[in-house]
Amino acid sequence: MRVNLSRRARWAVPGVAVVAIAGVIVGLQIPSAQASPALPARTPAQLLAEISGDAQVPPLTGTVVETSSLGLPQLPQAGNPTSITSLITGSHTVKVYYQDASHFRLAVPQPESETDIIGDGTKTWLWDSESNSVTEFVAPAGKGTHPKEMLPRLPALTPQQAANQVLKTVGKTTLVSVQSNVMIAGEPAYQLVLAPKDHRSLVGKVQIAIDAKYGMPLRVEVFAKGATSPAFQVGYTALQFTAPAPANFDFTPPPTASVQVVNLGSDGKHATGTGQQQDTSGFGTYGKSWLTVAELPQTDLMQGLGTGPAASGTTSPTTSGPAGVMGGDTQEVLNALIGSAKPVHGAWGSGTLLTTSLFSVLMTGGEVYIGAVEPSVLYAAVGHAS
Repeated sequence: MRVNLSRRARWAVPGVAVVAIAGVIVGLQIPSAQASPALPARTPAQLLAEISGDAQVPPLTGTVVETSSLGLPQLPQAGNPTSITSLITGSHTVKVYYQDASHFRLAVPQPESETDIIGDGTKTWLWDSESNSVTEFVAPAGKGTHPKEMLPRLPALTPQQAANQVLKTVGKTTLVSVQSNVMIAGEPAYQLVLAPKDHRSLVGKVQIAIDAKYGMPLRVEVFAKGATSPAFQVGYTALQFTAPAPANFDFTPPPTASVQVVNLGSDGKHATGTGQQQDTSGFGTYGKSWLTVAELPQTDLMQGLGTGPAASGTTSPTTSGPAGVMGGDTQEVLNALIGSAKPVHGAWGSGTLLTTSLFSVLMTGGEVYIGAVEPSVLYAAVGHAS
């Protein structure tokens, strides 16, 4: 069965696979949780309801660290923290400043540069100091701004974003339980555990630490099947529930920066400069829940990652604008990944397969199939997601 997706949704499935690809640290590790705190008992259903609802997140200032160990081949190095190289091989420490849904700042510092995502109450900005480029996301009149709508192509930079992706898989195919309470960044938290029932998923379990007072995710850990340490984790290492200084939300593009304006449709989807929705043909999914496979043309994958024609009409690789958010080193990285893939064939056809501890990628006939699943699920998707 095929389901056409908006351009925003294309980068949201399959949830766990995208989360796994999104963030990464090689040498930096999130500190171990402290002794188990005493908290009132909560059932799995109660905890799910807390983090699945629209609970009011309080103003906060904190530091988030992402780590990943996916067993990928050695890839070219890059300085841009939002480039695909950095997303799957680099180190990430994210400074979080949050006042409300329209006033926030996520800052990804680097030794000689910084990438910032800023919501100032009227607009959302993506600022990359290394490329001296700015993307301005503009919502329709009266719609305001919201991180979920304004950041469709960015990685899961916070535990809340990662948890939102994981929760899309919860259903009858999921075993849900509660483990011992933990301390995260000095805050007592419950620990919810989600595990797929189907053995064809590469995910063993997902642990979400939920703040005891506010019900917000403080840490998300994704374990590959049979693993005792997480293949991916994102969590707070420092956290204060205090309002950030208003100056954190002030942003004016530097006079020398290149600026691209992206207008959003009434439903939060990207629109072109004329206000028309971008084409959704050629994209779809196969399966559901933990066994979801995303299918897309390889050429469109290149465009979405910034290595082909951009939505703005450019015809060369770019590091600015929404189609180039992932950085201009993407082609080198994809070449390295493709070079590590092995030829495969079967009744479904032939192609090349890349596998890691947490996701599989099949490239065949110009199409790409991605999922946090065993290769057999990808093979079954060929010809059925088109």
